[in-house]
Amino acid sequence: MAVLSGLIRVMEKAARKAGGRLRRDFGEVEHLQVSRKGPSDFVSRADQAAERTIYDELLAARPDWGFLMEEGGEIAGDPTKPRWVIDPLDGTSNFLHGIPHFAISIAAQEPKLDGSGWGEVTAGVVYQPITDQTFWAEKSRGAWLHDARLRVSGRRHLDEALIATGMPYQGHGNFAEWVKVYAALGPQIAGIRRFGAASLDLAWVAAGRFDGFWESDLAPWDTAAGCLLVREAGGFVTDYRGRSLPICDKQIIAGNDPLHSRMHKIMAEALKA
Repeated sequence: MAVLSGLIRVMEKAARKAGGRLRRDFGEVEHLQVSRKGPSDFVSRADQAAERTIYDELLAARPDWGFLMEEGGEIAGDPTKPRWVIDPLDGTSNFLHGIPHFAISIAAQEPKLDGSGWGEVTAGVVYQPITDQTFWAEKSRGAWLHDARLRVSGRRHLDEALIATGMPYQGHGNFAEWVKVYAALGPQIAGIRRFGAASLDLAWVAAGRFDGFWESDLAPWDTAAGCLLVREAGGFVTDYRGRSLPICDKQIIAGNDPLHSRMHKIMAEALKA
């Protein structure tokens, strides 16, 4: 059985407190679907309230740490201490439409020793409020679902693989790039899924539910915890050029060793065209 560190306990407590409110708000959103005004304003308030709950909990626990948040932006802390990277509601569109697939993502990122910016992510939590599942990881301690150890899929061939992705949509993403990658990968893999919450996609790669994942045009709060989960579960995470960055967000490929390698090669060749 995994013993939670003090840091993970703090992160999980914050996520669960915000998650309880999101569950209640989600029930209201389902009723708001039939209203004339619609649920958009309500969801925006739910997102902001969840972030405030997380912020207050983490600030109380680590008052000298900084923050990078989807809604609140960057708040500086002690430059020698880590910062929190937070997405209070990953899967906002799902939430907005009454689809019960969304998550809270919290990561702890260390400053670089030379003071030139931010370095490795050392702890991460992805909490799924509707299923009450906590995926968590710490540097060199592995990736876990509650107290069960996670490992990436053992599948070695693309024709057996179920790959997750995100698709471009209005005002977001590179349609031409995505089409090239899909055209190259699609005919070679067993299936593609687009569920609309990158943090959960990566957590599910860590859990072996998905065999791989690719997407571009994300933000650090979408992937910070998920990148660590996949790596601590024995997988690989890089950008499209094969660089293993602390947080891959602008471009990301994730999977086990053989599938990541094959996906990277196919995508690189496709994007040369």
